[in-house]
Amino acid sequence: MSASLPQETELIEKHEDILGRRAELLEQMESLREQLKIQRRQQVKESEAALHRNSSLQQDLQKIEERLRGGRRPRPQLLALETRYWASVEESLPAWEHFLLGRGPHPAHGPAQPPRRARGQGLPPRPKPRTAPPEHRC
Repeated sequence: MSASLPQETELIEKHEDILGRRAELLEQMESLREQLKIQRRQQVKESEAALHRNSSLQQDLQKIEERLRGGRRPRPQLLALETRYWASVEESLPAWEHFLLGRGPHPAHGPAQPPRRARGQGLPPRPKPRTAPPEHRC
């Protein structure tokens, strides 16, 4: 028994040391858990604030779009003129295509006039066609 007494005390000391380290680790884990909870709460608050801000911005944009759409509607005569213009452009496009792509002379130039160089490489963007608003008759 006398030989086992020093071993027992050594084991008891190791056990107490292990329990002390365990308690420290538990405290650290609890502290980290609390910090994570605080971070999560903060992230939730920030997320809710961002959602509210985005919703508000989206509503503002929708109001602006509605104002722009409802504000000035083109007259039917203007829409008809625009439609005829784009039909004319489509009809004359084959004659202009080589010139616009930089591959041929200007279609309006005669044989005596030197051709101009095209400024752009491709065709210019074409605007989307608009439709006439429904007419309200009283």
